[in-house]
Amino acid sequence: MSQTKRIYTGPTLIAKGLVARLNEIGISPIERNDHDSSLRAGFTMSIANQTMIFIRNDEVDKAQATIDEFLVEIG
Repeated sequence: MSQTKRIYTGPTLIAKGLVARLNEIGISPIERNDHDSSLRAGFTMSIANQTMIFIRNDEVDKAQATIDEFLVEIG
């Protein structure tokens, strides 16, 4: 994922809110939840309910104000 930047790691419900905000401005982020993936594979070695959000490097400038505003709102 060298062409992407991780912009958030945390609870899945909050991550979904950030994804919705990014979708509103035309950005489709990548969501990664290692815990769910490992459960499907038959082993678990990660923290439950943690989602990572990635966006393309060329979208960071466009997304930054939305990300900052969202993080302030959630406290």
